[in-house]
Amino acid sequence: MQALLMHPDDDVALAVIDLDAGQAVQVEGRSVRLRQPIPCGHKLALVPIARGQRVRKYGQPIGRATADIAPGEHVHVHNLESLRGRGDLGLPVQDTAPELVQADLANVGHEPVVSGKPSDTTFLGYRRKDGRAGVRNHVLVLATVGCANAVVDRIGQALPEVVALSHVYGCSQIGDDLAQTRRVLQEFAMHPNVGAVLLVGLGCETMPTLEMADQLAARGASVQRLIIQDEGGSRATAARGVAIARELVQQVSTASREPIPLSELVVAIECGGSDAWSGVTANPAAGAASDLVVKAGGTVILSEVPEFIGAEHLLAARAADTAVARQIVEATLRREQEANRMGVDMRGSQPTPGNMAGGLTTIEEKSLGAIHKGGSAPVREFLPYAHRPTQRGLVVMDTPGNDPESVTAMVAGGAQVVVFTTGRGSPTGCPIAPVIKVASNSAMYRRMRDDMDVDAGTIISAGETLAGLGQRIFDEIVAVCSGKQTAAEAWGHNEFAISTIGPRL
Repeated sequence: MQALLMHPDDDVALAVIDLDAGQAVQVEGRSVRLRQPIPCGHKLALVPIARGQRVRKYGQPIGRATADIAPGEHVHVHNLESLRGRGDLGLPVQDTAPELVQADLANVGHEPVVSGKPSDTTFLGYRRKDGRAGVRNHVLVLATVGCANAVVDRIGQALPEVVALSHVYGCSQIGDDLAQTRRVLQEFAMHPNVGAVLLVGLGCETMPTLEMADQLAARGASVQRLIIQDEGGSRATAARGVAIARELVQQVSTASREPIPLSELVVAIECGGSDAWSGVTANPAAGAASDLVVKAGGTVILSEVPEFIGAEHLLAARAADTAVARQIVEATLRREQEANRMGVDMRGSQPTPGNMAGGLTTIEEKSLGAIHKGGSAPVREFLPYAHRPTQRGLVVMDTPGNDPESVTAMVAGGAQVVVFTTGRGSPTGCPIAPVIKVASNSAMYRRMRDDMDVDAGTIISAGETLAGLGQRIFDEIVAVCSGKQTAAEAWGHNEFAISTIGPRL
């Protein structure tokens, strides 16, 4: 195979290998002679495209031609621009591409048929006092303010078996911004993957460490706390913290794994460092695994709202009701309007330079591939940032596209495990939840083998079916939740970031 057509109505095809200028390429019975070299993963025109004409991939518009394009030409940033996220054009969103921002509600509430079956009915996890199930048994040493970071890091250095989590938040924050940071920190401390937690504060910060500790204890958490100013400084606090953390490690070591129904899984789905293959291999396969989790009665969280732009109408059409559909569309427009307010083109952030080097040209193209991670199940609920789901099945969370901010929010929402697809090769992890890395192409999988867990490039290189790969990813989820270590865990990747609201004073 030289090139891949994603939909019969498409104007472009995807190069499966590096193609040379002058080469005749066969695509679905058509022969196209190339006018330029086409790198693997990049697009080539199949038909004449006039300047100003909308270009289709996945059967949907991915942008507008900025020049006449002949069959066989390379289609990328030099001759294709986004219709969306273009504050630099000075146009309101609804005047840019009105048909794309209106949710097609004809199929809202439609129940798709989910194929395949879970490979088992249980995983081996830890039952917590609040009834939830964890897949790890961490002792978390958590700074409640950035001023405590050195002490927390020192405790982690002395006791590598604990998770020492430092960050830049907890002071000079007010209102909704402070409330959001507090919620994330509390949900990490109370997470089912955490057996016990030691909170370390300074004593004069905005974040109320003592109050947090009391509330966590009232909710059943095993929690201790230290205040640096009360302990007599950093050295004394670190010494006492090591002693306390050592006792907590001994305490949690008595817990044992037991069979837990798969219906109690909450799985976060993320993509980062995407390339053109992400929407062809890794994301659809993650979507197939997502459907299997939902079919088992579990919950899947899909996030990264900026990466719905240009595809929000398709996701909204899968909403369980019109209220959820409306929330999806409105949240997507809010993210896009940020670009309008700033008067900028989103390109450079969405898609990133790495995305573009991998063959993605516009936010619409990236989004149409990204939403495949959510499989085919109905969207049951739309969640604010870092809130727990109240419905089982597929839910959507309002997060930015930044990977650590998005993963942090979904884990704060209760996800015990993360499936993270990547095309360029992102090693991002999480301090308390295992992150399963799914490579979109076999070349990157081989190049970054120490950072990857699953090769989705086998769909192209070995002819594996999406259903078969989805089952493999699902089996990997069960194995990891039962104790198998991921590559990100082995390398100690523990990225953590909270989306800020402001103001910070």
